[in-house]
Amino acid sequence: MQGKHSATDANTDAATRGGMDFAALARDIKIWGRELGFAEIGISGADVSAATPRLLRWLELGRHGEMDYMAKHAALRAAPRALVPDTLSVVSVRLPYWPEAADGERVLASPELGYVSRYALGRDYHKTIRNRLQKLADRIRAAVDAAALTDAFAYRVFSDSAPVMEVEFARQSGIAWRGKHTLSLTRSGSWHFLGDIYTTLPLPPDEAISEHCGECTRCIDVCPTAAIVAPYEVDARRCISYLTIELHGAIPEAFRPLIGNRIYGCDDCQLHCPWNRFAQVGDPDFAVRNGLDRAALSELFAWSADEFDARLAGSPIRRIGHERWLRNIAVALGNQLRIATGHGPNSAPSSPPVSGGGADPAADSIRAALRSRRDHPSALVREHVEWALAQGADRPRRIEPRA
Repeated sequence: MQGKHSATDANTDAATRGGMDFAALARDIKIWGRELGFAEIGISGADVSAATPRLLRWLELGRHGEMDYMAKHAALRAAPRALVPDTLSVVSVRLPYWPEAADGERVLASPELGYVSRYALGRDYHKTIRNRLQKLADRIRAAVDAAALTDAFAYRVFSDSAPVMEVEFARQSGIAWRGKHTLSLTRSGSWHFLGDIYTTLPLPPDEAISEHCGECTRCIDVCPTAAIVAPYEVDARRCISYLTIELHGAIPEAFRPLIGNRIYGCDDCQLHCPWNRFAQVGDPDFAVRNGLDRAALSELFAWSADEFDARLAGSPIRRIGHERWLRNIAVALGNQLRIATGHGPNSAPSSPPVSGGGADPAADSIRAALRSRRDHPSALVREHVEWALAQGADRPRRIEPRA
């Protein structure tokens, strides 16, 4: 793999080729990117050797959990030229998504509401960013064609869709640094998406950015499950985002009370980051859909599979499917029930399960919602429903395997 020094030299030596001024092209790329709505555009070389040891150690420790694709494609992630041969440059972009008036703290403090990670409240970012990156690549192609250098330009666009070290390229290109929560971070916060274009053009690289977290450990301190095990190190197996999105099976019981009302992802490390006080309002494509920023758990739990697919068409949430959607909401309803019956938000029931009932209308409503799924075809859903009912002193029902 070509090192950073040689890649930079190649870019510098080829600053002008065939009459094309690549420094001028780099400036144009940033102008075109801003015209497409990207907040920042930066350029780097294609070497990620500085970040590879951290990735390999993370995998060796098993901190990727069931995300087998992380281990399977580790070699590709560490070698950009394996994805696009002869890659010399990477164009990195940043697109804010923070929804206007998205009051995450208020939703988290309302156990009857379902908390959806802010990035998933609107349209699926994969398509939005990929389409805009393709338009940017088309502009580059036109400029290269005009200089009769068509054969010199190969490229591929990426939007969290392939083994690419987006955060490392963002750091090298000067548009974002890696925060202690491992997410990309800027002076405008972390509520943004990243995208990249691998290209064979020798574009002059920008200056890398240094990190500006200082002694702050707010993200580490507030993590509900202590998933940020050290600065810049996350154990995915403890992370609520992993547990509610990536994990296919049962959520470990020890983490269920800590999940609270988070039904898709978790943003606590970002909500408490001081830099996010300066967050930019996101692109209109990511405006809230279906009232997901303040939806009642009981209403979401009542969605049929067809309704789930229809309402979440074009949403990243659809990827987890209806079964895991119900699994997650069952956990949140159990936590809501525990609060409604006086057991507290983050503790197991203080008394052994007995025959439930109770005269509290709120608790009875939660129980009714959960009991409506007691005979769901999925054993995964049934098990989480029984756990949830037990949080309100319902005697768990034996779950029989289906024939």
